Amino acid sequence: MSRRRQIYEGKAKILYEGPEPGTLIQYFKDDATAFNAQKRGVISGKGVLNNRISEHLFTLLGGIGIPHHFIRRLNMREQLVRQVEIIPLEVVVRNVAAGSLSKRLGIEEGTPLPRTILEYYLKDDTLGDPMVTEEHIACFGWCSQEELADIQDLSIRINDFLTGLFAGIGIKLVDFKLEFGRLWEDDWSRVILADEISPDGCRLWDMRSGERLDKDRFRRDLGGEVEAYQEVARRLGLLPEGQETAIFDIDEARKARESR
Repeated sequence: MSRRRQIYEGKAKILYEGPEPGTLIQYFKDDATAFNAQKRGVISGKGVLNNRISEHLFTLLGGIGIPHHFIRRLNMREQLVRQVEIIPLEVVVRNVAAGSLSKRLGIEEGTPLPRTILEYYLKDDTLGDPMVTEEHIACFGWCSQEELADIQDLSIRINDFLTGLFAGIGIKLVDFKLEFGRLWEDDWSRVILADEISPDGCRLWDMRSGERLDKDRFRRDLGGEVEAYQEVARRLGLLPEGQETAIFDIDEARKARESR
């Protein structure tokens, strides 16, 4: 596919104009960041795996009626998505104490929470994506009360589905990040799921060993990042045994052609 005009570049993805009005091409990079981009690195092949995992999860969520921006996967690193107006909030869904929640409240990591918690963070890299409350959201008009109600409902439905899905393959869904956008049709908009769902934005722990199968391996210098992402893809049935090397070889050959 010929390269189109770049619209936006984030820490893990690049957005290009799409082939049709109202569409974008979402490109998955191998770049990895942590601690508000204070730590940077590259996880070779991560973009390929995240593209495939996110495609799979969005497709399944669409099957249970969750509206989302995903249209189809174009190649190993790109997917076609609907263009939306991103709501400037990151929604973190927490089922088990971990990460910043454990640090803030002194709760031991791995402690099951009595109920699922939804947290909201303002999408602003310059401010370090600060945590905000529903009162802040209402006061500053980042989204309407109706939109926030839709976000909360969708987040809980997504969590219920994904928790069961991952449990079925021996993975505990500890917490994960969601982003939403407004899909405009004339003067009317509706809230839909956007961005991605992948090991980059989820904490995924093996239910037996407690092994981390997500970006915490990069955050905490545990090593084995690619192998962890591959394991998630394998358990989801996306990466048959022995095929990962061939897939990455094909991807490297494609990137070499594009660089000429």
